[in-house]
Amino acid sequence: MGAAPKYRRVLLKISGEALMGKEAYGIDTGTVDRMAADVKDAVAAGSQLCLVIGGGNIFRGLAGAAKGIERATADYMGMLATVMNALAMQAALERVGVPTRVQSAIPMTSVCEPYIRRRAIRHMEKGRVVIFAAGTGNPFFTTDTAAALRAAEMNCDAMLKGTQVDGVYSADPKKVADAVRYDTLTYHDVLARDLKVMDASAVSLSRENGIPIIVFSIHDRGSLAAVLGGAGRCTVIAERG
Repeated sequence: MGAAPKYRRVLLKISGEALMGKEAYGIDTGTVDRMAADVKDAVAAGSQLCLVIGGGNIFRGLAGAAKGIERATADYMGMLATVMNALAMQAALERVGVPTRVQSAIPMTSVCEPYIRRRAIRHMEKGRVVIFAAGTGNPFFTTDTAAALRAAEMNCDAMLKGTQVDGVYSADPKKVADAVRYDTLTYHDVLARDLKVMDASAVSLSRENGIPIIVFSIHDRGSLAAVLGGAGRCTVIAERG
């Protein structure tokens, strides 16, 4: 347990749906508290963490656009949903004693800090967890792309994607019984095979900046710290698989 983490500074991307737990909508506080405990363990082990959380548990821009809301407006609504999730995670982290700051790409100074790159880096250097909210601040970009962008801006050693399953599969393992699980993949593999890990722009941005993407199950208690230590069950996506 005392070993130094393999990745010193990382960005953790969590989907909004992961915060629902077994609920059909919204935020399950028990699930958020468990994730906060995992983040606390990772910080205690010596990693500097920043987070990007999606908003799909509250509002998804594409779904809103499909129902007739103008796409840009729907995306802004989705960004506001990510701020709600960020505040929920901040509250959970601070309940377990982890100092946390929320920075929003859409300024709302009564609620959180505006996104300022150098300030965010300084927070992490001081041991604070930084949660980046409101995506990139622009419509037509997903929170996956926002995560890849922030990981590059923060000079992260890796981007961790916490998902519903323990890695990347050739197909949805919950629907396809003989789906193949991969331990390693290249960025090219993901793009060429159209594997639904992250959207293509997020994968390309990570590739350009040499940031490995590590996919693991966010629902397994202790898996975050294990992956950061170089163990744990996960799929590593890098230039050479």
